Amino acid sequence: MLGLPERSLKVVLRIVVFAILSFLGLRIFGWLLFQLGGGLLLTSALSVFLAAAAANAALMRIYEHARLADIGFAWNPAASRNLLLGLAGGVGAAAVVLGGPLALPAAELQPVTGAPQGWPALLFVGILLLFGGVGEEMLFHGYGFQVLLAALGPWATILPLSVLFALAHAGNLNISVLGALNTFGWGVLLGWAFWRSGDLWLPIGLHVGWNWMLPLAGANLSGFTMNVTGYAIRWSAGPLWSGGEYGPEGSILTSAILLVLFLYLRQAPIRRQTPLLLRTREEV
Repeated sequence: MLGLPERSLKVVLRIVVFAILSFLGLRIFGWLLFQLGGGLLLTSALSVFLAAAAANAALMRIYEHARLADIGFAWNPAASRNLLLGLAGGVGAAAVVLGGPLALPAAELQPVTGAPQGWPALLFVGILLLFGGVGEEMLFHGYGFQVLLAALGPWATILPLSVLFALAHAGNLNISVLGALNTFGWGVLLGWAFWRSGDLWLPIGLHVGWNWMLPLAGANLSGFTMNVTGYAIRWSAGPLWSGGEYGPEGSILTSAILLVLFLYLRQAPIRRQTPLLLRTREEV
């Protein structure tokens, strides 16, 4: 059993190494993808995924003598259930945020000329959003998050990491103050989702389900305009309700749906798992 100073030093060392490897990975993979001609969305999504996968895999191997899958990627009946619950929550939340204004109507769908359409465009963007969502979950709720979770407990870990999650999106196009606050709220929700499930599948489902649904419905996603269906949402309501050019994540509707999602996660039949880093927290 390690004493408190030794355990604290080990935690700090692992967090620092994780942060350095993640930062270097983002820089290196971002530069390589840019040199290869990747667009902004492709470079953003794949650089996060590759950097997070490399940093998580390296630290799991070096410090835990374990696999990348042991950060919460184990696949079993509980994982599949949690993934489906996450997808249902993410897709359902986006459908409510957009469906209400379209029904009122405070918004309408309008055709977009010159936009890529059809299955190739949908598949390409869908895969990029999947990689981006999984990458962000590994980066913000993978090794570093779980080491802190084992050492500090849930809220002392979730709240500071959610601030970093919001700051990481602060450079997105057209972000607003409300958009930044909602992004912080998403960070809290996704961190709590990991704490509730003990795996990455629940937060991945929430994250990816939301990210898929907004572009499919013709809305901007975190400042990105994708136009993959040939239709876009045009709002008659003001930026407080629409989120402006940042998209619905900058709106008061997202603020409200985050509260609904917290209630959803509280009541959902989530199957709790215990990842490796929390099973061995006495040794960290």
